[in-house]
Order: sequence, then structure tokens, then C-alpha cells
Amino acid sequence: MAMYLIGDVQGCDAALAQLLQRIDFSPSRDTLYLLGDLVNRGPDSAGVLRRLMGYGASARCLLGNHDLHLLAVAHGVRKPSRLDTLDALLAAPDRPALLDWLRQQRMAMHERIGNSELLMVHAGVLPAWTAIKTIALAAEVEAVLRSDKAGAFFHAMYGNAPAQWNDDLEGIERLRVIVNALTRMRFCTPEGAMEFASSGPADQAPAGYLPWYEAPGRQTANVAVAFGHWSTLGWLGRPDVLALDTGCVWGGCLSALRVEPGAAGAPWRTELLQVHCEQSQKPGE
Repeated sequence: MAMYLIGDVQGCDAALAQLLQRIDFSPSRDTLYLLGDLVNRGPDSAGVLRRLMGYGASARCLLGNHDLHLLAVAHGVRKPSRLDTLDALLAAPDRPALLDWLRQQRMAMHERIGNSELLMVHAGVLPAWTAIKTIALAAEVEAVLRSDKAGAFFHAMYGNAPAQWNDDLEGIERLRVIVNALTRMRFCTPEGAMEFASSGPADQAPAGYLPWYEAPGRQTANVAVAFGHWSTLGWLGRPDVLALDTGCVWGGCLSALRVEPGAAGAPWRTELLQVHCEQSQKPGE
């Protein structure tokens, strides 16, 4: 049995099929962990969702900002962007089943691999959050998405404020900070105030900000955090950070990281496998 972490697919079903062939994926033997942004900007978002639905429990998926955008558009809360490629999915005869499956997916996941811990999110984790707290906060959003309050939530989900976490936050402000951290954040201050205007490489942080995973005193420094979302960062493989958005939809690669337990007391073993994905969009679109 193998575990694979896969970066942002963004509707590129042909690339996903090629990658699964490359890793010789078997749903009866292996487990996929997709790190969000399953849909949008690529040519076949519906195909991606149908494929992953078909794998049942062998495909465990996170929600990214593009996935939440699709749900908000489907609820009539957001207008499609001129760059969206969601029309075929929204017009599909199995649209209700696809969207219902999507809103059952996770905002964060946590697994033990041998003696190591792995926390998975789409974008980032605020410095003050432990892995346990991240999973608990993610569950608050998941519960709303799966309830009859989802439509009202989408109406209030968007916005950049509050920019910083506070344990006393309540209601939509609390949920908005959780969503923004888990699905949109790249840079924050050492104190955890988020910045959303910048999408460039890690070495181009705005003044006063730094990549979220470099925040001093980060409470998840003792676990590995795997994430996507940041195509201009690309692949980053550190003991504490695994970045897997390698820009598939922008003409880069779609990446899978095979993760296996090491020998007793040893770190896990990893292998990066990639396929090229030819798309014409530019990073940031």
C-alpha cells in the first residue's frame, strides 16, 4: 500500500490520468491525498471530480479556493470569472452529485506515517495553530459546508478581514479567518497577520511579511505540513514543509509525492513523481 500526495490538479483530468498511470495507482491498494484546487482553469473539471468520486475512500481530497469558488458560483453567490472553465461542470446532468460530493470534502487532514506526523492543508497554517487546533478549526468550516447553512455562509465568506486570528472570534468572522488561512494564505507577519495581494515567489515577500511557514515560533514546526496553492513557489521538500503545487495548469508539472514509513526510528521515505501538463494560462490568472 502506498500513499501519494498530489498537488493542484485544477481541472486537468488528462494530466491526472497520466500521473496515476505513471505511479501505477491502484484504488484497492493505494491512497491518494489531493491537496485542493481540484477544479477550474483547466479543461475538464467535471472529469476530475468524476474520477476522484469513483475511487471512493482511496481518494481523500482537500478543498482549495477554486473549489470553494465553484460551490459559491453554483449557489448563485458569486459570478463566474472570465478565466473560469466551469461551464461544462455547471451544465452537467450529474451536477448535483458532483457538487454534493465536493462539499463533503475536507479543509485539513492529519495522518501518522510511521513515527512521523503529516498535516495537510491547501494553502497554509497560521503560526499560532497547532496541528490539533488546525483540524478542529477546519471541522467547524466543514460542518457548515455540509449543512443547510452553506448558502448563507458563501454570501459572507469573502473578504480579507479580520486579517489575524483571535481565539475570541465568533460567527462568520471566525470562519472567514479559518478559510482564508487554509485556502488563500501565502505570506503573513511574524505575528500571523495575513496578506493576500502577493502571489509571487517566497523571496518576494512584501515588506514586513514572510512565507507563513517561516514564521518564528510556528506551532506546527514539529510536524510536516504538506500544501499546494503556491505555484510560484513550486516544489519544496523539507523535513517540515512539502509544497506540491508545481503549476500544472500554467504549463508546469502535476506532482505526486510517494510517502512511505522508514525503518524503525528512521524518517519516512519519499519519491517525487511528475508529469508535464500543457496549458496556455499564465501564473496568477
